[in-house]
Amino acid sequence: MSPADDAGNASNQEELGAGILEKITQLLASYLEQAKAGALPVLPHAAPDAMLERWDLPVPALGKGMEEACALLKRTLAQSNHLHHPRYIGHQVSAPLPLAAACDFISALLNNGSAVYEMGQVETVMEAHLVRWIAGLAGFEAELAGGLFTSGGSLGNLTALLAARQVIGKRKGLGDLWRDGYAPGGPRPAVLVSAQAHYCVSRAAQIMGFGEQGVVAVSTDAALRLDPAALPAAYEAARLAGREPIAVVASACSTATGSYDPLERIADFCAARDLWLHVDGAHGFGAALVPQYAPLLEGIGRADSLVWDLHKMLRMPALCTAVVFRDKTHSYATFAQDASYLFEGSAEQEWYNLGQRTIECTKVMMALKVFVCLQVYGTRYFADYIAGRYALAHRFYEVLRTSADFEAPVAPQANIVCFRHVPAEVPAAALDALQSSIRQKLIGSGKFYISQTRLPGGVHLRVTVINPFTQDSDLQALLTEIRGLTADGAQSGSAAARLRH
Repeated sequence: MSPADDAGNASNQEELGAGILEKITQLLASYLEQAKAGALPVLPHAAPDAMLERWDLPVPALGKGMEEACALLKRTLAQSNHLHHPRYIGHQVSAPLPLAAACDFISALLNNGSAVYEMGQVETVMEAHLVRWIAGLAGFEAELAGGLFTSGGSLGNLTALLAARQVIGKRKGLGDLWRDGYAPGGPRPAVLVSAQAHYCVSRAAQIMGFGEQGVVAVSTDAALRLDPAALPAAYEAARLAGREPIAVVASACSTATGSYDPLERIADFCAARDLWLHVDGAHGFGAALVPQYAPLLEGIGRADSLVWDLHKMLRMPALCTAVVFRDKTHSYATFAQDASYLFEGSAEQEWYNLGQRTIECTKVMMALKVFVCLQVYGTRYFADYIAGRYALAHRFYEVLRTSADFEAPVAPQANIVCFRHVPAEVPAAALDALQSSIRQKLIGSGKFYISQTRLPGGVHLRVTVINPFTQDSDLQALLTEIRGLTADGAQSGSAAARLRH
């Protein structure tokens, strides 16, 4: 191929890209209207093997052009989980704002990875201002606090706990674990974690080499919140096992039930024993925006670190997580490596080269969508959205609580409600199987998407009221549908029994 041919081919591809933007915009606008109106199944469910076969497409040597691209995008939209559908009430994944999604497109087109300032100067300063704003919401002193954005709550919790290991590990006589590793035969660190904490906290501790015994579960109270009264026993149990506790991880709020741990009392315990307090606020930190719910976070200003997934209750596309430290110097303790081809000075000197403080060496422009949406909508929009979703979950709980054939073991503090269908004719031993069966039938029908979880009382159905389009009528329809599914199952069972006899 001649240089002229090569240039012409590149130009044609750029024209294809420019032309397809308008078509994609029209396609997405039509899709959003259908999803918001509930005109699509929430999830057109297919078994994994069937989906794998359905998408077994050849990779062509020569491209097929714009029509094929649009056809593939239509298929993708049609066969995906529709989070903008009013009856998507499943996992803690938001229906993102279209403006935020458009910002992600700009980020992808610019492709300015922000690990190095010169490759992402606008993103870097946006991120710095947003971290300062979040620190203020937490009650940290703005000039002393600091942090960064990273790709999801799992990396966020790991980043914070790496800092805890380095800072508290040195104070507890464990040495410089980042540089030297664990001394043979020496004490190993441990973290104290609620039995209801997200699994990524245990995963982070095990990635850091703590092992399973380095994650010490702390029992919960009747509301499934970490019980501060149980912390001393967990602490002593860890030490008797040859472990040196360095941190307590509190949830604000927990993933399964949306329960907020009592942060003030946990902070008292940490202060008395020189422990790092990390708050996993991935889902629930947004309550800080709402005066009515901000008291749920009382004590968070005493935390050493926190994480917030803005792709949950701030309606950003995933992934977009802030890790904020009360003492910004601790954010530089997480990693300490030389890379002269990227960095000239120390991490403290080069606050603007975020790759010295993050796991990612290439980091997308996460702050862009948050910064733009806050400028356009203002914090009041997001506060009203969060307050509305929390209130709807509380109303749903009251309906469940006053229904003879449903039970809800925990009054929601956030927008997560766990419940069971307990019709009188179903024996207690069969209730776990019933909940799982109900969920599978709901998903298979495409009418609703919900999740499930196991609590001390058994398997429970779980609803996350995160969708801005979900209304009371949708939740009432869910209960009606569940009753119908159970009644149909009972009739089928009776018919089968008659046939056997």
